[in-house]
Amino acid sequence: MRAARSGFALVGVAVLGASGAFAVPTPAAAAGAPGPRVVRVNVDARAQGTPFPHFWEKMFGSGHAILALRADYRRDLSMVKQVTGFTYVRAHGILDRDVGVFHLTRQGRPVYNFSYVDQIYDGLLARGVKPFVELSFMPPALDSHPQAAKPFFYHLIASPPKSYRLWDGLIRAFARHLVRRYGIDQVASWYFEVWNEPNIAFWNGTPAQKTYFKLYDHTARDLKSVSSRLRVGGPATASAAWVPAFLRHVYRHHVPVDFVSTHAYGDPCGAVRKVHAQIAASHDPHLPLILSEFNATVYTVPDMTDSAYMGPYLARTIRQCDGYVAMMSYWTFSDVFEEQGVIQSPFYGGYGLVAEGGIPKPAFNAFAMLHKLGDTRLPAGGGPVLATRGPHGGVILALWNYAPPVSTKTTYVYGAPSGRIKRFVVTVAHLPAARHATVWRLDRRHGDVIPAFDAMGRPRYPTRRQILALRRAGRLAAPQRIPVRQGRFSLDVPPQGLVVVRLH
Repeated sequence: MRAARSGFALVGVAVLGASGAFAVPTPAAAAGAPGPRVVRVNVDARAQGTPFPHFWEKMFGSGHAILALRADYRRDLSMVKQVTGFTYVRAHGILDRDVGVFHLTRQGRPVYNFSYVDQIYDGLLARGVKPFVELSFMPPALDSHPQAAKPFFYHLIASPPKSYRLWDGLIRAFARHLVRRYGIDQVASWYFEVWNEPNIAFWNGTPAQKTYFKLYDHTARDLKSVSSRLRVGGPATASAAWVPAFLRHVYRHHVPVDFVSTHAYGDPCGAVRKVHAQIAASHDPHLPLILSEFNATVYTVPDMTDSAYMGPYLARTIRQCDGYVAMMSYWTFSDVFEEQGVIQSPFYGGYGLVAEGGIPKPAFNAFAMLHKLGDTRLPAGGGPVLATRGPHGGVILALWNYAPPVSTKTTYVYGAPSGRIKRFVVTVAHLPAARHATVWRLDRRHGDVIPAFDAMGRPRYPTRRQILALRRAGRLAAPQRIPVRQGRFSLDVPPQGLVVVRLH
């Protein structure tokens, strides 16, 4: 594979006919291969446009809550904050055994301990990130089914509480503590989500839906008893399940709800549009929808989550979900993560944007590039393009060449992606005297750390020197500057390539 990569040649800048457009360097097609597929893009810089509030980068998921005390977790959090400016982080397990929030005395009296909670949330807030509080999982002293299976490496407890009186006391004490420590104005800007994926193995109440609704009712009312300003929602289901039933339930029983949350992996856009329509058809059609987990796959697939595939995947997902969701939370910002156990090697297909050792993956660079888009979306046809206007009137485009992953197996393959080069021929009308454009690229040759990892022989335990080299290799590639004439330019994008262009 290294030989195939080294065989790529660069095409020089050249004028394309009489159009005044310019082609920029791109990998040359192999001899006899089909030529580039032309995609024509037309944008009006003065078009009215629609709001484009960067819903895909407001929140990220993370490993379970106790990991937030680790230095590498905080380092990776700061890395992602710097390139996306994100606001919220969501983690499982703030009530788990290892956070130590709750136990009972021998006499059965509840004892609360929020020491680690404070350290976790203080660390987030110090780095400019707020908690999206997933209220999970059950503390051991409240486990109603102690013999039940305990999923994940850290053995989460999926049971309903053995006493709702004790659960109510815990939730109220937790909320009161947060308000005392951080102030109601701060905590009212957070979100409280009741549990995680109660429709699958993370909830063992029977019947699952009825017992989850009971948990939700108690928890929502407990939070609102502390302050009506606290925001609470659910059902936090896998695969966009239960939403109509949940909305009927809270309406009929007058249970507070401030947002709807659910999860979707793979292509989440169908699920987002379905749930958006379900909310619109409910008694409370203006509830915001939060996709509190999404990613290209629910499995650890190196040729997806560790690869340049994530650039076009993310751009296409953003384009299709725009207007249907208030926030989407990529699962996760970091491979400081323990659901499957302690990480055994870097680049195993982990969900994170940052690999072990603080090494940026291609997905990290994709988020950094897409962050450059403006906050007004402009019409640009139905192709693989996002056209936006920035705060000062400039035009910023995302262009991509989606190609399927080389492999969907959990073992590493990483061959050359299938598909043809796309040649984007772009015309921007009413562009204020732009003569140049800045171009950022992500593909197998730009912003992708895996070739450098291959060249090292894919060490299971990279040395400190190798980690430093991989961090350098994983950086976002330096931008190119290309000429623009009369609002026209052209560039080529290889399969699994993403390009962001700023005209100025």
